[in-house]
Amino acid sequence: MTVYLVGIDGGGTSCRAAVAGPDGRILARAHSGPANILSDPDTALENIADATRAAFDAAGLDPHSIASARAVLGVAGNNVGDAVHYVKNRLPFAEADIESDGLIALQGALGDSDGAVAILGTGTIYISRHRDTVTYIGGWGFTVGDFGSGARIGHALLQESLLAHDGIHAMSAVSTSVLAEFKNNPREIVEFARQAKPGAFARYAPRVFEYANQGDAVATRLLNDAAASVDEALDCLVARGTRTICLLGGLGTLYSSRIAPRHQKVMALPEGDALTGAVSLAVSRFGRLKAIV
Repeated sequence: MTVYLVGIDGGGTSCRAAVAGPDGRILARAHSGPANILSDPDTALENIADATRAAFDAAGLDPHSIASARAVLGVAGNNVGDAVHYVKNRLPFAEADIESDGLIALQGALGDSDGAVAILGTGTIYISRHRDTVTYIGGWGFTVGDFGSGARIGHALLQESLLAHDGIHAMSAVSTSVLAEFKNNPREIVEFARQAKPGAFARYAPRVFEYANQGDAVATRLLNDAAASVDEALDCLVARGTRTICLLGGLGTLYSSRIAPRHQKVMALPEGDALTGAVSLAVSRFGRLKAIV
């Protein structure tokens, strides 16, 4: 019986799965709902199983083969032992490794080569690899970190809108658009921010990029500050010997023209995505298992 390999990219909004043969050739991909093993491990398990079954179905494979498959899962919260132990013991696979979502992104972008990825989305984290050593920078969360992230940019925009409302800073088109959304009532902004999670703030980040591209002074200043934070982290990577960096995440392409010229020479396009990286890791760890007799 063929031993299939499974890659999982589990995130807070969706779970993606890919099934591959022992040689690593991806046969099919599928997706399902969120897979946050920290906030809702049972739902994560359900969606991991659903995405995997959908991938096997799309590949025309017997779903009973899932029980003998080997998998690598990339998820946030992989460093929280209790969550990993709970999920790992309930996975539908014969064997599985749970890794960080950043590690599978690194593998997907660079293959087995040395280099680094800057994952710029709702949060920010930088991951580098030199030979067999993987190093993480940032990723400390919105409360004390994630500088240059979508959540930070959106939060800063709301702050600026209140400062403009009070006449402390000059009003601009982007500030006006935020105030109009909240019916020109600053108390509604305060109430929103009081309850908002990082993802809710991050939804305002694309608006800042959009208005900055139109020359809006406030949006441009906010992005210059955010890009300076990204450049600081990239300086750290380069100082440690990194010579290839891929910008990933929802804001990666938006930042590509805004980072400092000194970093442009080390920028590279990713070879593949995080799901490809998860499959690649599964091949390196379990690909020796060609078949079960």
